[in-house]
Amino acid sequence: MSNERIIVIDRGSPLMAAAFALRVEVFVVEQQVPAELELDEFDDTATHLAALHDDQVVGTARIIADGGTCKIGRLAVRAAARRGGLGSRLMARAEAIAAGEGAREIVLHAQVSVAGFYRKLGYREEGEVFDEAGIPHIGMRKRLV
Repeated sequence: MSNERIIVIDRGSPLMAAAFALRVEVFVVEQQVPAELELDEFDDTATHLAALHDDQVVGTARIIADGGTCKIGRLAVRAAARRGGLGSRLMARAEAIAAGEGAREIVLHAQVSVAGFYRKLGYREEGEVFDEAGIPHIGMRKRLV
């Protein structure tokens, strides 16, 4: 995608509201996740990414650091921007940030319907399928070192 940038945004950035609005669009509106579950206490301390196309937020993700492990989550791409590799580019940027912070591995909760996307990026399933916000998920892990 031309004119694309993936940047880290601060909690106080005006882009944060756009990133949160995109998450609501994807998770609450499209996937019918209860609104009260979408924004949570981890948003205050997470590292947030925004993918910009012509200065509009079209993708977002967050990274939660916990010692040598980082959790990547809330990966969302606007419907019109899907299937062009943006999700993979967001994940690559998130992984680079996690590695730069000393993470040895990354964990995530993948919706079962998109586990193949993460598998192609080197993640492996672990454990049993579980319900999260009414959607089947599977834990996945990728070692960085």
